[in-house]
Amino acid sequence: MLSRPLPPSGRLAILRGLIVVVGIVFIAQLVRIQFVQGQGLRARADENRFRLVEVRGQRGVMYDRNGQLLVRNRPSFDIVAIPSNMPSDEEQMRALLERLEQIIDDSEADLPVHQQPGEAEASPQPADPAAGDEAAPESAAAAVGQQGQPEFRQRLSIDEAVEQVDAAMQGGAYRPVVIAGRVSSETAFAVAEESHNLPGIQLSIAPVREYLTGPLTSQLIGFVGPIPEAFVASYTEAGYRSNDQVGLAGLETTFEKALRGRDGRRNIEVDVNGREVRTVGDIFPSAPGNNLVLTLDARLQALMEEALTRGLEAAKAQVGVAIAMDPKTGEVLGMVSLPTYDNNLFARGITAAEYQALIDDKRLPLLNHAISALYPPGSVFKIVAASGALQEGVIDETTRLGDSFDGRVDGIIYVDNRFFPDDMRYAQPFYCWIHSYGTGHYRVAVREALAVSCDTFFYQISGGYRKTFEGLGIDKLVDYTRTFGFGEPTGIDLPGENPGLVPTPRWKRLTYAETWSAGDTYNMSIGQGALLSTPMQVLNATVAIANGGALYRPQLVRQIVDTEGNVVEEFGPELIRNLPVDPEVVDIVREGLWAAVNSPNGTAKALTVPGITVAGKTGTAEFYDPDIPLKANDRLPTHAWFTAFAPYEDPEIAIVVFVYNGGEGSAVALPIGQEILRGYFNLKYPPQPLEIAPSAAITPTESLPGIEALITDTLPLSDTVEGGE
Repeated sequence: MLSRPLPPSGRLAILRGLIVVVGIVFIAQLVRIQFVQGQGLRARADENRFRLVEVRGQRGVMYDRNGQLLVRNRPSFDIVAIPSNMPSDEEQMRALLERLEQIIDDSEADLPVHQQPGEAEASPQPADPAAGDEAAPESAAAAVGQQGQPEFRQRLSIDEAVEQVDAAMQGGAYRPVVIAGRVSSETAFAVAEESHNLPGIQLSIAPVREYLTGPLTSQLIGFVGPIPEAFVASYTEAGYRSNDQVGLAGLETTFEKALRGRDGRRNIEVDVNGREVRTVGDIFPSAPGNNLVLTLDARLQALMEEALTRGLEAAKAQVGVAIAMDPKTGEVLGMVSLPTYDNNLFARGITAAEYQALIDDKRLPLLNHAISALYPPGSVFKIVAASGALQEGVIDETTRLGDSFDGRVDGIIYVDNRFFPDDMRYAQPFYCWIHSYGTGHYRVAVREALAVSCDTFFYQISGGYRKTFEGLGIDKLVDYTRTFGFGEPTGIDLPGENPGLVPTPRWKRLTYAETWSAGDTYNMSIGQGALLSTPMQVLNATVAIANGGALYRPQLVRQIVDTEGNVVEEFGPELIRNLPVDPEVVDIVREGLWAAVNSPNGTAKALTVPGITVAGKTGTAEFYDPDIPLKANDRLPTHAWFTAFAPYEDPEIAIVVFVYNGGEGSAVALPIGQEILRGYFNLKYPPQPLEIAPSAAITPTESLPGIEALITDTLPLSDTVEGGE
């Protein structure tokens, strides 16, 4: 029996009922979404639309003493991936990363891909340094005052990028993963043009250092980089994040706390592709770090580098140092160490190959030779021996010693053999530098001994002479050497300073299992033997004589100021100690240095600075280097030294010049020092083209009354020998 269809009114009622039921379900769902789940869903929507991003605080900048900007911050581009916006499918993610890699290769082919340790080009560090390879970069870094490796400029491989994005999805889906850092502007523009095809890939702009004077000041300013692994814990305790940039060398390291900016955070709104639309507000505003005002004069620094470069080229040398200081305060006016490096390489992100080239360079361009390298000081050390002998009463200003006690003026004295004291065949000869010219200095007093750099005089005042003269002795000589600052760091505002070596009888027993001899004292008295110092220590000793006996801590920073120019901290002169030497003794030594430049027989008589009276000391120090052949007659090669201060009456600048394997100080280092002194006074007192300055001829009697009587009775070296130490 067939069923009868419902009448139209019945079907309509059923439809109406279904509509009501569906409406009730929709309303219930809307109520649930709006009221039950509304708060959570709104939070999730806001989480997708609003993000809290970090804002790096700008690092403080640096100025020279005249207000010239030396270091500033500039924007740099990083290519980053936002994990939450990356394709969830791994194949799609790899395809996206391959497209990105092709863009980078097309615009910046030399940007290396990071490789895992153990792969062929993995790192500048050998896999096993103990197996006879070259020293690892970390070891080299420690030797030059760096805390750790710099940030290498490279990009993640596709496998590494996928791994890091997947890891970030577990707990930091919106935290950027850096795919390629420090990319060029061309690469950044290429990525921006293709951004619609690169979902989840963004450009991040971060401040990086720009060193405006580059290699000129890199040894002083240093560079920044990632926190070394060994220091992560201590930096984290101080409020740093593991990916922060910190100072790794130079003033960037020493004044890290002052230069560091305070990071902030801000809320931003993004579109569906994760790109920033607008800033909603600052939660914690960032703040810049403080700025440094240095004692350095950038003009003088450039002049010193040019003078030193010319001097090295003329001497066919490769390593040299020049330092200038204010003797009244200890402020460093200029410091040049050659060869040097460009710290902008580290700022933009140095490649592993570039870093390895710096490490492998035998000239050690990363080393600040002014404070970290050790050399025998040679005759510039004689100011110490002279001061000690005068202060201890071993000699007075009229005591005359020399090489004529055996009736010959030949620049030789002899030390008796302790086993055969009466047999001259076994006596040890000690030579003065002038002996190679076939003569000697005869008998000289202390002023002239300093002026002509008479080695035999200083042998005797330090180590004595047979049974006829009692010298200062090694113990007292060591005491005065340390008093002048040798054998300890000067305390300059730079990492990696070397304290040097002051040999003692105990040191020799422990090191060589040998007894100290009179010959060791003789050698030390003229800055030879095992005595080693830095150029900065030599300059500091000179400064103490120039200013009347005050040994200052060398200073590179004058002020720490905020962004408004307000002084946060000011650094005044810091006295290490006053020399335990009478003012009369200091005056005698100063007069000897004056005579070295201004007397006819002085080793520095070639020095002239128009209108300025200069005092100085030359030095020529023998050394051994297996890579440098011996000179004629199997003589050792020599370093060239020169130290000076001016004006003599009221010193305002003191300098030291050192040239590795340069030869004689008077022939190589002195001309460099002369150019620096002339340049300094020309900067301070620019020549007036419309006026002709009267010539200022300063004679010994005008400057030091009575000294002419103290620099006679000696061989007229100007008639027999040109040059000298």
